[in-house]
Amino acid sequence: MKLSIIALLLSFTIVMGFGSEHNTTKENNSSIDNNKTKEAVKKAMELEKKYAKEQRFYQGSEYDLKSKEFDPETLKKVPAIEPDYDFDMDEGVYSD
Repeated sequence: MKLSIIALLLSFTIVMGFGSEHNTTKENNSSIDNNKTKEAVKKAMELEKKYAKEQRFYQGSEYDLKSKEFDPETLKKVPAIEPDYDFDMDEGVYSD
């Protein structure tokens, strides 16, 4: 009888010991998951900031481009460059 009570107490102590370790592991896992979630949220917020900055650039409402405009009439003064249709790949580059 005493032996069965001692065995029961010993098994109860062992189970409680492993249970507390498992509880600690659960807390560590939830802490790790929480850290991963915070990192993912931080990374997503940085991407959103980058996206917002790019959108401001592409919309161009902040930029005054009037000084970069040109007169289309000046293009008529640029001479057209005619292509050289008499080009041969075997000549020129590798002929020494």
